[in-house]
Amino acid sequence: MMRVTGWKFEGQLPDVRKVLVSVAPHTSNWDFVVGVMALFALDLRISFLGKHTLFRGIVGRWMGSIGGIPVDRSRPNGVVRAVADAITVADRIVFAMAPEGTRRLDKGFKTGFIHIAHAAQVPICLAYFDFSRKVIGFGPLFQPSGDAPADIAKITDFYRPIRGRYQKDWQRDSQRQG
Repeated sequence: MMRVTGWKFEGQLPDVRKVLVSVAPHTSNWDFVVGVMALFALDLRISFLGKHTLFRGIVGRWMGSIGGIPVDRSRPNGVVRAVADAITVADRIVFAMAPEGTRRLDKGFKTGFIHIAHAAQVPICLAYFDFSRKVIGFGPLFQPSGDAPADIAKITDFYRPIRGRYQKDWQRDSQRQG
């Protein structure tokens, strides 16, 4: 499917036992399609959070089978701690998250993924879907410092040139830091 659709890989997912993969920018439902295509091409097993309404019926069972974990975003209490604990107790895990938490174009990065990685003491792999070049990329590992605003600023700078299906406001305004 990657060849047929013209998508290619850039970089490599790091070979570490535990990693949180930040995938940005998240601007379209097509991000999920491209992500699933990448999972099958890489024969990769991951865990990821998804809106609980996607986990109904046969689609819900399929989402669970590819690593999806439903989250009711109207009741987010405890999600950060629960995910950090799940990563901590796992022997080996690739946990993928969209740091914006939404496809809306006017939002910057939330801090939950930083707090999860810091609490679980795992690095963050900065991954991306660059629609302008049809590239699924794996950037550098980022070790959270514990200073979430400073970390968000650095991560935003990394993602600023990457083009999702639609452009985000934080990509247009170099002063905005999430």
